[in-house]
Amino acid sequence: MAWLAAGQGYEIALVEGRVAARATAGRSAGRQLKTLPKALRDDPEVDRLRRLAEWLDRHAAGCVAQVDAWMVSSLPVPTALVARVWPDEAWQTALRDLVVVGDDPDEAGFLRGVTEDGGLRVVNLDGETVRLSPRTVTLPHPVLLPDLDELREFAAELGVEQRVEQIYRATWRKPEDPAGDDAAKAGAARVTEFAGGRFPSRFVLAARATSLGYRVSGGYANCRVRDGGRTVEASMWIGEPYWDEDSETGALTWHGEEGSALRQSEVGPVAWSEGMRMAAALYAGRVIEEGKDA
Repeated sequence: MAWLAAGQGYEIALVEGRVAARATAGRSAGRQLKTLPKALRDDPEVDRLRRLAEWLDRHAAGCVAQVDAWMVSSLPVPTALVARVWPDEAWQTALRDLVVVGDDPDEAGFLRGVTEDGGLRVVNLDGETVRLSPRTVTLPHPVLLPDLDELREFAAELGVEQRVEQIYRATWRKPEDPAGDDAAKAGAARVTEFAGGRFPSRFVLAARATSLGYRVSGGYANCRVRDGGRTVEASMWIGEPYWDEDSETGALTWHGEEGSALRQSEVGPVAWSEGMRMAAALYAGRVIEEGKDA
């Protein structure tokens, strides 16, 4: 960003997201100062740049959230839309190096750029840069990628760093549906693998869920996912609201849009993986007892 005149004898600019200043005269002329001079702290131009920096931060966060939503739901995104937003640095940072898939599900590759005619430049698993120009592309959830292990290995070779967590996202494969046990097949899906994680209070557990981006409602932490064309919500018990004493994580279940509990066979791979990811993340913050009696 260009340097702007501010105050008397100074220029200011946004440098790495913060307002920086440099002197225009004297021995330090042209050199960026370590701190903002006191004389500039209430300058209107400085205030304007601060508000711009805040807006840019919100814009960048919004881009990441939108791309994450596209990826988690594996929604088709118009190729023309990707090409249109690519020049915006915030959008480009959120999209760069994500795995995209066009009309052919076997043509997965890392998004590296946009061509002059609006196509997408993608590096495939053969290391070749190819052009994709389907009407829409998807940013698949990693649990849906058949070549996930190969993509991870290739990403390590390329030094890929994704702003939106995709190929290195923790995933859980849904186990085979129960066979031969009619009661198990008829019952709702219920996972207790991450139950029993103890927290100092329900408030601490709820705060952890919120900080991780999950919605807390009543006694549950919830993760809503669009999977296979429908909305599914994974819910984990975290304790009665306003409970001040120790609280423990409970069972993980899944529900449809109408609120009815889903059987394991009715839970799609993405909803299963994202529910397990939420449960594991909450459980990871539990109190770990130390000592010989732990």
